[in-house]
Parts: sequence; structure tokens; C-alpha cells
Amino acid sequence: MSGRLDGKVVVISGAARGQGAAEARLFAREGARVVLGDVLDEPLRKLAEELEAAGHAALARRLDVTRDEDWDGAVAAAEQRFGRIDVLINNAGIADPAGIEEVTREIWDRVIAVNQTGVWLGMKAVIPAMRRAGGGSIINISSIFGLVGSGACAAYHSTKGAVRLLTKTAALQYAAEGIRVNSVHPGFIDTPMIQDAAPPEIADHADQVLSAMTPLGRMGTSEEVAYGALYLASDESSYVTGAELVIDGGVTAR
Repeated sequence: MSGRLDGKVVVISGAARGQGAAEARLFAREGARVVLGDVLDEPLRKLAEELEAAGHAALARRLDVTRDEDWDGAVAAAEQRFGRIDVLINNAGIADPAGIEEVTREIWDRVIAVNQTGVWLGMKAVIPAMRRAGGGSIINISSIFGLVGSGACAAYHSTKGAVRLLTKTAALQYAAEGIRVNSVHPGFIDTPMIQDAAPPEIADHADQVLSAMTPLGRMGTSEEVAYGALYLASDESSYVTGAELVIDGGVTAR
């Protein structure tokens, strides 16, 4: 099957690398016009050029998800270039391994600002555009650690749990307007964030430890998460809202 997103305009935060970049490439191949947002200017520019060179429609925008004005600018640019917004993927996120007593106020506030406030600001900015388009799909990237705890990463876990319930609240609030809102809960995915989140005692062999913790015996790939997001972005999931899509190799099945 191809062309699953033909004609749709998709805004992706945290698009410069990892899961966001994988979503951008997959969605473009499936016919979407993609608006790429990130604070990593150079890799973001290169990704947009790569997609354009392959014949896809892509627009790169500097997007600090903690800034209202950046979100407003991204929405305005998307509508000016492509005429509408159909899908938002709130993908941007940061992690820190510190526990309850170890995490500093500075780190706590920063993680909350990006992972939680950024999701709210993204929805707040994009929903009026989706209303103008007659509906849409919002995909908020949470984590398995929005479902279960781990004994570390206190700020990260707090935000991902918040994203899970914020997603359900938004799903109920906007269902009557044809705007669906769902969360994705990846497990241990082989991205740069894994090193950021790994406790110091396993940092040099985190991939081995995390693979051993996964029933399928390996870490996941960004592409595997992107395919889950593709389903939620497409009309195939037209009866799905307020749901949690877990992509974790079986970790939370225990």
C-alpha cells in the first residue's frame, strides 16, 4: 500500500533526527507534505533538502516547542505554503536520568517545558488550523514510561505521564469537531535520546542492557515507531481517538 497520506499536510516537531526524521521520510514517501520543526538548524535543513531532492514537498522551520511565537510561526508558514494542516506529531522531547532527589530544579523545569508544555502549545497552535481544514489527527509521542515507572528519570516520567492524560482530555474535547488525538508509547528505541536517558552505571552498554529487558530481545528502530504514527495519521484510524499505541517489544506486557 502506498499513498496513505496523499494530500495531507503534516507538522512534525523534533524532526531533525531520530523518530522525527524517520516519520518525516516515511510520511513524505506516503504522499504527505511535511513541515519540519526543530532547534537543530543544520540537520533540519539537510533533511528538508534531502526530501525536496527526492521529489517531496518539505518546509523546514526553526521551532523551539517551548515558545508560543515559534508555534504560531510554524502554523502560519504551513498554511501559507500548503494551505492547511491535517496532522500534528508532537515528537520533540528531552530526557535526563536523575531521580527524585538528584534532579535539579533547572533540569526539572527544562524537561517539563519541552516535553509537556511543548505538547500543549503545539496542540493549542494547530487546532484552529485543523478546525479550518475540517478536522485532523494529533499524535503525541509519550513513552512506556508514561504508563509504568522505572525508578529513575523523574522529570521525564512525569512529563510522559502528563502527555498520556493530556491526550485523552484533548481527544474528548475535540472529538465532535473531527479532530482525533492519540498517544504513542515507544519502548527502548535506538535513538540518541537513549544515551541521554541512560543512568551512568549502564551508559557504556545501554543497548545490551535494554535489549535484555525487552521480550523480543532487541531495541526498536525509529522506523518501527514511524509506522505506528503513520497508521494514526492516516484515514485508516478514523475511528481511533484517545487511544494509547504501545510499541515496545513487549516490555509492558509483563
